[in-house]
Amino acid sequence: MRLTALDEASERLGLKRGQGLAEVRAMFPELDLRDEDEAADRALLDAIADWCDRYTPLVAVDGGDGLFLDITGCAHLFGGEEALLKDLLGRLLQMGFDARGAISSFPGLSWAACRFGKGGVIADDRQSEVLGPLPVAALRIPDTMVPALQKLGLKRIGDLLVLPRAQLARRFGAQLLLRLDQATGANEEAISPRRPVASLSVERRLAEPIQDEEQILQFTGQIAGSLKSGLEARGVGGRLFELVLFRVDGRVFRLLAGTSQPLRDPRRISLLFSERLTAVQDDLDAGYGFELLRLNVLQQERFKDGQADFAGRRQDDVLLADFIDRVSARFGRDCLLTASLQQSHVPERAEIFAPAIASQVKGHDTGPDLSFRPVTQRPLRLFRYPEPMEAFAATVPDGPPQRFRWRKLVHEVVRAEGPERISSEWWFDEPEGDERDYFRLESEMGRRFWVFRKGRYNGAKSAPLWRVHGIFA
Repeated sequence: MRLTALDEASERLGLKRGQGLAEVRAMFPELDLRDEDEAADRALLDAIADWCDRYTPLVAVDGGDGLFLDITGCAHLFGGEEALLKDLLGRLLQMGFDARGAISSFPGLSWAACRFGKGGVIADDRQSEVLGPLPVAALRIPDTMVPALQKLGLKRIGDLLVLPRAQLARRFGAQLLLRLDQATGANEEAISPRRPVASLSVERRLAEPIQDEEQILQFTGQIAGSLKSGLEARGVGGRLFELVLFRVDGRVFRLLAGTSQPLRDPRRISLLFSERLTAVQDDLDAGYGFELLRLNVLQQERFKDGQADFAGRRQDDVLLADFIDRVSARFGRDCLLTASLQQSHVPERAEIFAPAIASQVKGHDTGPDLSFRPVTQRPLRLFRYPEPMEAFAATVPDGPPQRFRWRKLVHEVVRAEGPERISSEWWFDEPEGDERDYFRLESEMGRRFWVFRKGRYNGAKSAPLWRVHGIFA
């Protein structure tokens, strides 16, 4: 067992990460030790990363104790880079975290200055001045490479900058040069955000924290109104919205609401989140209140304007879409299902049930038309599993039966149509010869059945299987 993390008091005692626990206890018996909980540490870092979304949507996790924030185009919203860094570190300190930060043009330089230097804002003309005195470990190279460099007297990054690159690559490989170029900006490095970036986003910073649900919905409607102009300028509507609530103590709540068609109307967006707040009311703890609200558009689609009536309202699909959206927002997207046709001749594969909120809505095309209608008539009711039947006096080899027994009742056939042969779909690796001959039968009682024969008559060797697959109205 070894030490994995230390506080400042332990570091002042001379303890190091990786030091054996038995040795530490022998040196300092009164030392307070805690078992490592990697899951809790990761959850805490994720929570801090969520909180950092107030500064930029581009937040990436760096190892187990660091974060990368791409603040390009965001610093002016906080009064500049120095003001942003001061605000960030000050808020973290108020929440009980002693953090260090650095801002520069390159992620590698910020990482090195933050972990091995004093941090702060590094101007472009001071990059070499800040990077040179730092130890070679600040280049994010493997731990095994650091002692090898130190044995040659290369202890600082400045020592590497003056050496020929070909000799460094020959001795230590290309990874050392890659990390060196990333720190100096010769090789651009992009960070990978932990969350998808919203295509459009608006927010409202509040002078006074709010706790009441009505106030949350009121401000949501206001920022949704600001969102409408941006959607109209792009000619799109939102299909998936995210409401982010930043609590004053740093906790972040995210609420998702989808729509069945592209949406711009601020009132309907506000009603969606009214249903979502009702659904998660027990899990949404306002605490001392929310100080920042943000509305993101995570998915968008082309918006088609419909014809309005004399009052300026469009009643064609609005009522149905609004019902689907609000019910799905409260009870989940799988509470309402609709059947859609699929491109398959096999009856049980010809349709699929999908959430109504994700289905195509009239007047708003969401993609290519994948509907597929068979040429022949299909029954109104199709059984989940074809039911066995016993056929009598069937015309050999391909004719329909003259009567059959199904569910203990014998039905006399007065009319028959068929056969309609449906073969197996070879791309599903089904066995060859798995063919069905379908018949439409009408009994003397006026009932109409959809039956099929699987297999063929081969004398006394084998008999085909008959099944009832559906019933016509």
